[in-house]
Amino acid sequence: MTNIFKKESVATYLKADSRLHKTLRARDLVSLGIGAVIGTGIFILPGHEAAMHAGPAVTIAFLLAALVSGIVGMAYAEFSSAMPVAGSAYSFGSVVYGEIIGWILGWALILEYFLAVAAEATGFAAYFNNNILNALGINLPKALQSGPLEGGIINLSATVIVLIIAVIIAQGANLSKRVENVAVIIKVVIIVLFIIVGAFYVKTSNYVPFYPRQFHTTPFGLGGISTAAATVFFAFIGFDALAANSAETIEPEKNVVKGILGTVLISVLLYVTFSFVLTGIVHYSELNVDDPAAYALKVIHLDTWNKLITIGALIGIFTALITMFFGGSRLVYALGRDGLLPAKMGSISKKHAVPHNAIIVATIVQAFFAGLVPLTELAALINAGTLLAFALISFGIIPLRHRQDIPNHGFKMPLYPYLPILAGLLSLYFIVMLPNITKISVGIWLILGLIVYFGYGIKHSKLQKKN
Repeated sequence: MTNIFKKESVATYLKADSRLHKTLRARDLVSLGIGAVIGTGIFILPGHEAAMHAGPAVTIAFLLAALVSGIVGMAYAEFSSAMPVAGSAYSFGSVVYGEIIGWILGWALILEYFLAVAAEATGFAAYFNNNILNALGINLPKALQSGPLEGGIINLSATVIVLIIAVIIAQGANLSKRVENVAVIIKVVIIVLFIIVGAFYVKTSNYVPFYPRQFHTTPFGLGGISTAAATVFFAFIGFDALAANSAETIEPEKNVVKGILGTVLISVLLYVTFSFVLTGIVHYSELNVDDPAAYALKVIHLDTWNKLITIGALIGIFTALITMFFGGSRLVYALGRDGLLPAKMGSISKKHAVPHNAIIVATIVQAFFAGLVPLTELAALINAGTLLAFALISFGIIPLRHRQDIPNHGFKMPLYPYLPILAGLLSLYFIVMLPNITKISVGIWLILGLIVYFGYGIKHSKLQKKN
């Protein structure tokens, strides 16, 4: 039992990750972060959560999620400053807690990243099929628009977009960041236009009641808002991917914190105003659709703006796919690098300096889920893995500060130790507020992860083989 808590050294990770090229600056990280955060989260989730859990108070849910994410983001930034390595929470956890906790974090984050890509792809398909293909007079048969759980065979558009993203990711970080930087500017402009134009069509009667009584569940009548906030954490997982890119960042001790906090600040401003305008245009009860912004513009007969928001949604989700695919493939690479998954996962291609085998595995799994599983099922599962990582990384600041062998001359989380403890406790609270089926499903996933670890990982772990 002592061995499973054996801690990895930062020097080992730094040596292994030296094969990756450092090409990312603060502006690239902000672009990647916004690319991930402003995707399905803003174009789809506000509608679902307003209709199902919070009404117009979904804006408060986004604000709560962003506040907690911002605090946790500081913890990630401190870890990235002290340990600029690939693997994000998995690598951080392996150093401060020991291999078994690092593995649990890595296994939870595999679920997060892979399902996040699948969810983004499903959101992309909803906008593409409903607004682009239909406008062109192309009607895919039901069998090709959804997976078996929704009465179809495969969500073809979702599967194809995953394959396209895989080709971009396989070309290396430089191409990814060029695509991301341009696309992010376009989609932010379109979101701002939606907010400005939509504000003229807001009906104040749609805000009454702001927090409908049927959502006033425990605790303290805040159950609806809390569940919505727990669900929309999916929208803020982008900064975890930024920490995963630390090994490919120039001056990570300065640039990662700028990337993370810049992402959270810009995103909360857009999310809160977007969801506030959306629920003002259309009554919350009508927004349980996969393309709520486009639907809202149809309701007020702004067909030209409807097409524009569709383009913005497609670009937004496309960039989110790039960032989450990027982070997920790097996590698989990190687990292979350490021997916890087959060593081939940790190999780097000489031509593009990318973990090519990890990208192939990520592509297959993500395309499978995107093609076969509905969006709502995917989004709920993602958040449990995210919040578990949030809690352990927040609490992990305390043992990190006590490590004399890990000097940190960059960013440090303020109000230590109170802020790390608060962030960890809030993350645990939102785990409790997730739907029961989500907690059960993720519990099964974690048990499966422990079986993989004790059946394969511990026998092949490079850390365990060290004296």
